[in-house]
Amino acid sequence: MAVEPQVFDLIAYLVQERARVVSKDEILDAVWAGRIVSESTLTSRINAARRALGDSGEAQSLIRTVPRKGFRFVGEVDDPATPSAPPSPGAQATFPHAPRVTFCRSADGVNIAISTCGDGPPLVKVGTWLTHVEHDWHTSVWGPLYRHLAERFKLVHYDPRGCGLSDQEPQNMSFEGFVHDLEAVVDAAGLEQFALLCFSQGASVGIAYAVRHPERVSRMVVAGGFPLGWRKRGSAAEIATREAMMTLIRHGWGQDNPAFRQVFTTRFWPDLRPEHIEAFDALQRYSATPEGAVRIQDVTGDFDVTGLLPQVTVPTLVIHSRDDGAVPREMGLLMARGIPGARFVEMQTRNHTPMPHEPEWPRYLDEICSFAGAR
Repeated sequence: MAVEPQVFDLIAYLVQERARVVSKDEILDAVWAGRIVSESTLTSRINAARRALGDSGEAQSLIRTVPRKGFRFVGEVDDPATPSAPPSPGAQATFPHAPRVTFCRSADGVNIAISTCGDGPPLVKVGTWLTHVEHDWHTSVWGPLYRHLAERFKLVHYDPRGCGLSDQEPQNMSFEGFVHDLEAVVDAAGLEQFALLCFSQGASVGIAYAVRHPERVSRMVVAGGFPLGWRKRGSAAEIATREAMMTLIRHGWGQDNPAFRQVFTTRFWPDLRPEHIEAFDALQRYSATPEGAVRIQDVTGDFDVTGLLPQVTVPTLVIHSRDDGAVPREMGLLMARGIPGARFVEMQTRNHTPMPHEPEWPRYLDEICSFAGAR
């Protein structure tokens, strides 16, 4: 049977990436080089690929549609080698031990995607936005950190509600919902005691969990975190900036818009290399819809765990970038001063968290791993 070159490329890409679900955007990048293609064109090529393989939209025995996520090749492949597709922007080498992706349900029925990798002491990274449990490992945004941690810990990280492979349009988007997601993940992973790693918005969630379940948290590392959301900090200028940011997200999230990239990315990570900027652009598309990203930012604006800080009894390390433009240094100090016995470490960087090309990167990794109890 004759197969059009474009249909052949589509089949080849799906086979190469058969270990995971690939999104429509990833297919467009790989097969159409990012060109604008109508939904009907993509659908017709998927149908043609199925016909070429003796499959159909009803059977989906080889090419399966995963609603609102993308497509996955599920057939048997004789060749034991797994060739790699062209890397996505900012991609890094694949981690040699493939992470295992599973799902659980939060208290209100929201489906949460979990990634587990490594066999050391358990370390749970609390969910934040800008994540996708499959894509994260292959990008320069999270990949270097996760690979380093998975060599020393049993790393468990997950997409919180509204992000990645978890339900992206949950009815309930709230602080309590985020805490329930963490509770469901650690229970599903069968962890009795573990260290918590909390970035950005995950800090407030991790603090709430540690206060509610102190017997299960051995240690807690907070990086770039805040106990007060942006609406609660008493700064009219910051509120105005964040509201303007949400308007930009609503209209520019995940699009090839240089103006939006410059405003959004440089607010969090002003000192990036070009490949990192491209990776952040791609991560926007993979991690959340524009509406979902706005909902998450809106909810985090009202976070307030200042009353819980004195109740934290687990050993805590607070890491904060000295010139963080997204979460002021004062938020890190407020957290460290409020948690009894907390240790505060300041990173000499303008980025929200240090990146691999920065001089502070080795110290950053060492602080996290040493405190969390790496093997």
